[in-house]
Amino acid sequence: MSTKFDITETLDVMGMNCPMPVVKTKQATDSLSEGEVLEVVATDSGSMSDLKGWADTTDGVELLDQEEGEKNGEAVFRHYVRKTE
Repeated sequence: MSTKFDITETLDVMGMNCPMPVVKTKQATDSLSEGEVLEVVATDSGSMSDLKGWADTTDGVELLDQEEGEKNGEAVFRHYVRKTE
């Protein structure tokens, strides 16, 4: 899959359910530098709304895009988060 972002780091939270994708994403973005992009790969369909809500209410991060796809017959959700400060 090609993306329009330069991904700095990929976080695999496949198999984890709410709230862990958000918790792990927050931990991972804390270690990024300004402008770096984190790709989050999840299997929890709730991560689509959960990560959007988290990014909308959290200073210092921007949700760039979300994609839904499939891998080995399982739904996979990709989220792209940029550290903004």
